[in-house]
Amino acid sequence: MTDLVAASGSDTAKTAVITETVPSGASANGELPPGDQHAEWAPLEPAPKKKRVGLWVGIGAGVVALGAAAASMILIAPGTSVAGIQVGGLTPGMAAETISNRLAETQVTLTGMGDDAVVTGADLGASVDAEALAEQAFAEHPLWNVTQWGGEAIPATITLDTEAAASALRSASPASFTDATDATVVFDAASGTYIVTPAESGTGINVDALSTAFVEAIGDGRSDLEFTGDPTEALPEISTETAQATATELNTMLAGIGFYVGEERTVPVAPAVAATWLTVENVDGELVVEADPAVIQATVDGLAAAVDRAPVNASNITDSSGNVLREVTAGQTGRALGDTSTVADDFAAQLADGNANFALAVTETPFETTAVVRRAEVDLGAQRANFYENDKLVNSWAISSGKPGHETETGNYKIRAHVRIQDMVGNNGDGTKYRTKDVPWVTYFNGDQAFHGAYWHNNFGNVMSHGCVNMPVSAAQWVYEWAPDGLEVNVHN
Repeated sequence: MTDLVAASGSDTAKTAVITETVPSGASANGELPPGDQHAEWAPLEPAPKKKRVGLWVGIGAGVVALGAAAASMILIAPGTSVAGIQVGGLTPGMAAETISNRLAETQVTLTGMGDDAVVTGADLGASVDAEALAEQAFAEHPLWNVTQWGGEAIPATITLDTEAAASALRSASPASFTDATDATVVFDAASGTYIVTPAESGTGINVDALSTAFVEAIGDGRSDLEFTGDPTEALPEISTETAQATATELNTMLAGIGFYVGEERTVPVAPAVAATWLTVENVDGELVVEADPAVIQATVDGLAAAVDRAPVNASNITDSSGNVLREVTAGQTGRALGDTSTVADDFAAQLADGNANFALAVTETPFETTAVVRRAEVDLGAQRANFYENDKLVNSWAISSGKPGHETETGNYKIRAHVRIQDMVGNNGDGTKYRTKDVPWVTYFNGDQAFHGAYWHNNFGNVMSHGCVNMPVSAAQWVYEWAPDGLEVNVHN
């Protein structure tokens, strides 16, 4: 029985025709046997039907128009493509799925040593921001804007996952691959320096070139391509040159590594010790130097014993005006090491940045300076030489000064020179020459007049010389060492 659809407002009571199925046993002409007669309703005269063709057509066109308008608000314009993939007539969601599927399903046949092995975009880790591109396609080329139908293709950045691609290609064509060997940097105990183990190249299928070919195929609207599976040179991540630069940096650090107080490397660190602190690791294709604070801490624990010290007072020899003639004892500030609780961590961070000079925080105690005023006196009348420190007599010896005609000159002088040993020559009173060999411990104070040792006589306390101050050899050595240049000498009668 055919279903009838009535338009709203139609008079069904006047158009319906009631029929029944002819009962079983009726004759061919439809008459019933006697006794089976029954009454039938005579069909009503059908009422004239109202023509509503225009109305029906109008309603259908309206529905179609409304549907098209709604679709135009959610669909991408015909002729729109993203990276060569047609997305016209699709919703952004469907377009994103279409883009992703095309990338995943695109097949690459490896020729040559690849032996026609096939890998897919999914195997290679092919990816693109499909959702963003689909939204862009809809935003720039909506179906409702007929001016954007068949517009410019939307470019896309398609990438292959390097690790996934390399793994897939190696599985598909293992004969094309030999592993490259990275250069390494290691500490050599014999030389006390870091040395380099050179890198070695390997072979493989060029993922960068494959990525370019893959993108071109997608852009051309193709879903398959061929690419050579023959091996090409595969460079190591860490080259010999990179490793050498790192070794040079480390060896520069080793040359000055230590804990400093000011400019002084107070606690040097031996290269072999420093090497136990440091490691050189390959991190994402770069050599990274790291230091272990826990290992550094062992050295930090011993810093106080090497750094702490008491002050040492300075002692200087001066003249009566306070001019320093000689430093007897160098002054040294005292110091005490400050807080070291973060030193190991801080030094580890410095070393990772290439700085091997760690500045220690110390508290300093200044030293005091003591001045010792020294002077010498030659008493010609007493034939003695006297030596004073801060006006206190510290030594005195009988001497032999110049005899008549060669008198030792009186006056105030200063030590001007020291000569360990020399020959002395001059004139005697009778005009003859004299030469005294190997005169020891000569300390000049006035021209050619000097304190010196006299090994040729023992007549001290009496005039004997040609103008110099003769002394016992041991006394002359004491004066030589005790009296600096500039020491004041007073010669008087």
